[in-house]
Parts: sequence; structure tokens; C-alpha cells
Amino acid sequence: MEFEHITTFFIPKKLRKKQYFLQAGDVCRYTAFVNKGCLRSYTVDDGGKEYVMQFAPEDWWIADQGSMKANAPSKLHIDALEDSELLLLTKDSMATLLDESAAFKRYMMVLLENKSIANDERMSGMLSQSAEQRYAAFESKYASLVQRVPQHMIASFIGITPETLSRLRKQRAG
Repeated sequence: MEFEHITTFFIPKKLRKKQYFLQAGDVCRYTAFVNKGCLRSYTVDDGGKEYVMQFAPEDWWIADQGSMKANAPSKLHIDALEDSELLLLTKDSMATLLDESAAFKRYMMVLLENKSIANDERMSGMLSQSAEQRYAAFESKYASLVQRVPQHMIASFIGITPETLSRLRKQRAG
């Protein structure tokens, strides 16, 4: 019964491949649960170079929480890497669910803990691991994305050049 109540707060949304969920400069109004497909968040520097911050395949959440919380323009772009089906929550709906549902609140707490741990591991890896170790960690943690996400985006996510990633992949295959 609680599950049915929770689902009434979600707004279904479909995105086509390459369609934006959020563009830098806009205020993030929704947190998205990816039911099908894959999204990415990224920033772009003054020279036009993209830096991938997050991939969000099925069963992942994505948003610019800072923009949403402060009602401020986002510094992130979020777009669909594949045709995607999302379930959206507004900030108010999220707050209501957290107040009304102990199960949803526990679920979100675990999610935040896991995200914090993953961010710490990623930062530690970026500072202390070789390019080969970072790619191996990506393959291990995100095996389903290796064939779904363009290689230049994976390279950006792990902080190496596309050429270095290509060389690493050739070494591993050969």
C-alpha cells in the first residue's frame, strides 16, 4: 500500500537520445529516477571541453541537487545517451515523501551514503591511481556501461584522454 502511495508523486517523462533533461543556466526543478536508458551529467569549460561528472543508467538517480536546493542556475548539463524513460520528483514532492514515508526516507539515506562513498572512491582514485587502474575500476564497477557509453565520455569520466583510453583498451585486448 505504501508503494502505491509513493508512486503517485512521480511524473513520468521520456527523453530521446541527445535530448536535454537540464541545461547549464537553468534551475533544476526535478530529481530523476532512470527507469530505462542512460543519462549523463557534465560541465563544459570555457574552451568547450566536456567533463563527465556522472552516468545514470537504469535504477539510478540524477539531478543537480545544488541548483535544486538553492533555486540557482545549474552549472551542469544533463542529457540522454539513449532513449530514456524517467520518473521525476519535484523538490516539494521529495520533501513530502521523506516526511510521510519512513521506508522512502531509509531508501534515500542508503542512496546518499552509497553516493558519498562512491564519490570518495572516485576522488581517491583520480588522485592516486594510474590511468590503467582507473579504467579497470570503471570496468569493474560499471560493466554494463562499457559498451553503451561512447569511449570519449568514459575517458572524461575517469580523467584521461580518449587516446590513452584507446591505448589501454588495445593493450588489454592484445
